[in-house]
Amino acid sequence: MRPDKMRRGSWAMPTMRLLAATALAIPSIAFAGPPFMTDDPEPTETGHWEIYGPLVEVEGRGDAFGGSTGVEINYGAAPDLQLTAGLPIGFEHDRAGWRWGAGDLELSAKYRFYHDEGTGLSIAAFPGLTLPTAGNGKVTALLPVWLQKDRGDWSLFGGGGYAINPGGGNRNYWTGGIAVTRQIDDRLLLGIEADRQSADTIGGRATTSLGVGGIYQLKAPFRILASGGPTFVDGGGAAGFHTFVALGLDF
Repeated sequence: MRPDKMRRGSWAMPTMRLLAATALAIPSIAFAGPPFMTDDPEPTETGHWEIYGPLVEVEGRGDAFGGSTGVEINYGAAPDLQLTAGLPIGFEHDRAGWRWGAGDLELSAKYRFYHDEGTGLSIAAFPGLTLPTAGNGKVTALLPVWLQKDRGDWSLFGGGGYAINPGGGNRNYWTGGIAVTRQIDDRLLLGIEADRQSADTIGGRATTSLGVGGIYQLKAPFRILASGGPTFVDGGGAAGFHTFVALGLDF
């Protein structure tokens, strides 16, 4: 993303397992770029902080859904290097009511190893780990590569990678996406995206998620980020949903 545009950090959403009946139909969202599920290769500027909080991520179907709320912290540790930590509180909801618990600690590092201002092309690797504080007690990881091409007020970005997802009934999977955004004016950025994930459980099904999102710049250093859309499971069935809302702080 061009330097004059509002930036999105990276958020590694913890995998929230719903009831067995819904787990096969709901994808896990990992290491996404607020407010989009798809990430971009732009790191936080050197010596600067990006903080998203409070933030809320939710995914599910009907009254069975799960997600997290908490804080994501991004720091520009060096030129082209961003360090990220996610500190979430997880929740689930179904007909039996609400359940809350500590979310998994999320750590990742984005390194942009190619950037050409002349062509507007950037490429970055963004490996991350999720360290368990609850859930299946296993360390999970995502190993993605993200690319971006800028032209005027438009940006095209996407990519994906391989997720290591140990635990009983789980399987490793591939995930990726593509997004297009446009800077409408000095305050508003809008975009659309499509994401695809292979099955992350044994006997599970792949999913496709569509979404729209935007970033609105408030009085500096604050901004509002939001996105959402439907999620479709291979083989049919009612569509699920995903949504993200956060307050951003950049300094």
